[in-house]
Amino acid sequence: MRKLGDTDVFNKTIALRVDLNVPIKDGKVLDDTRILSITSTLQYLRKQQSKIVMISHFGRPKPGIFDEKFSLLPVAKRLEEIFNTTVPLFQSLKDVNFDNEISLIENIRFLPGEVDNDADLSRQLSDLADVYIFDAFGTSHRVHASTFGAINSSKVSCSGLLLEEEINSLITAMDSEETPALSIVGGSKVSSKLDVIKSLLNVSNEVLTGGGITNTFLKASGNNIGISLFEDSMIEHAKGLLATDKILLPEEVVVSKSIDSSESRVCGIDAVQDDEMILDQILSPKAFEKIFKAKKIIWNGPVGVFEQELFSKGTQQLAEAIASSNAYSLAGGGETLLAIKMFIDKSNISYCSTGGGAFLEFMEGKALPSLSALGFKF
Repeated sequence: MRKLGDTDVFNKTIALRVDLNVPIKDGKVLDDTRILSITSTLQYLRKQQSKIVMISHFGRPKPGIFDEKFSLLPVAKRLEEIFNTTVPLFQSLKDVNFDNEISLIENIRFLPGEVDNDADLSRQLSDLADVYIFDAFGTSHRVHASTFGAINSSKVSCSGLLLEEEINSLITAMDSEETPALSIVGGSKVSSKLDVIKSLLNVSNEVLTGGGITNTFLKASGNNIGISLFEDSMIEHAKGLLATDKILLPEEVVVSKSIDSSESRVCGIDAVQDDEMILDQILSPKAFEKIFKAKKIIWNGPVGVFEQELFSKGTQQLAEAIASSNAYSLAGGGETLLAIKMFIDKSNISYCSTGGGAFLEFMEGKALPSLSALGFKF
């Protein structure tokens, strides 16, 4: 893969594709983790006396229509605070200049052709600067103009330092032969995580499941799950995975009559009533033992509806146990990172990936378009 450290960027103009798709409310950035994650790349480029214009998407606006709620203006203001410099926000590609050390283009998804990987837009982006740097791992599975087309159109393109760190951490987790290895896969649907579960079974001694995925496995194993969310079409797949004896299911769950209920109870997996739904799961002594004995842990997804206090205990238990373990721990996915922020100190996780869908596809062994365009061999 073409890397920043091997690329001449001294006194060059740089178009830097980053992922600044951060939560914003009332014009304020609520979580600046993704902004802070590009610090190493920006500092490197500033030391090289480069001038940088950043490119990012935010949300899913309609192409060709400016919508203030999808503007990157709050992000530009937060960048100014963090890096103590003026960060102009260019409203169009025609407005781009390199008068400032760091600048930002308004939401790239406002431009028609971005999500369609339009060739003309790709060339316009690649022609903005001397070097096109891709540092947005979270979007590397998208074939868009700014994530794929512009890389291919640029005379000089390379990966940023964050992207390089992301890939090295994922490869470390997937290729490490240290055992025991434990993976945690939460989420609502087995179908959306089937390939990643199969892939992780190849590199893990066990896979602990959470959320609706667990409900489908419990149903497949003959348990009554009441009115819990599950996928009937995935029952046979679940049975096949259970036959590996590597799926770690809970012994106790938290149930309620409704997700909006103010009441809940803890019960064994064999005691769920017909009118109840499983909304959280309690870590069993066996699960705790697996976590504390593990030398490698890969974590994607919560085990319950952790945003609601009634159903947060399982995910909190899980986060705290992983944080206190001695294992190399890799966490990825938006909900996982939110759980980490809510319950533990992020520094107690070995590496937190900024990717969601890209994280999962990399784990599945799929080739990610942006990485392929940069010369990465899967």
